[in-house]
Amino acid sequence: MRGAAVLYRARDQGHISPMAILKIARMGHPVLRRPAQPVEDPTAPEVRRLVADMLETMEDAGGTGLAAPQVHVPLRLVIFFVSGDRSAREDEESLEVPLTVLVNPKLEPLGEDKVDGIEACLSLPGLAGRVPRFRALRYSGLDLEGNRIEREAEGFHARVVQHECDHLDGILYPQRMTDLSTLTFTTEFGKDPIPE
Repeated sequence: MRGAAVLYRARDQGHISPMAILKIARMGHPVLRRPAQPVEDPTAPEVRRLVADMLETMEDAGGTGLAAPQVHVPLRLVIFFVSGDRSAREDEESLEVPLTVLVNPKLEPLGEDKVDGIEACLSLPGLAGRVPRFRALRYSGLDLEGNRIEREAEGFHARVVQHECDHLDGILYPQRMTDLSTLTFTTEFGKDPIPE
């Protein structure tokens, strides 16, 4: 991951700026409860700097994704990746998704089929719960060069994108849960299975 962060630094910098580990907003903070604003210029140096700091923060926290509101910046920007190992644990096949920076994303479900899966969040440390999500979707947005990104996603990839983009609309995963009895501390995993 650290090498990936270098890719998103401004190309015209004559020096290497230190990246910062940002404070992660926790459930209850107002920045997590309101819709984020569109990013006006995805190529702006301050956006590139924010992404570099988000990458450093996500790596330090051991996350798979991070939305700008989670680091107290109310902008419509998310970063995420899916490792092949994690994908293989969650899905029937291993599908690696490279580090993706998605600015002003839009999601379109591909069908009505939903699947339940366990989710956790850096803004709710130590907790996890069973959340229904669309099985497949198409997402689009811009990268840091202003180029359009459009992909289709299924399984864990689709879950990660939906989870991160929910942050842009002021939604945390417990708000998507249909059975709050499955919300648990991660330290309790393995002691008694979460009900199906």
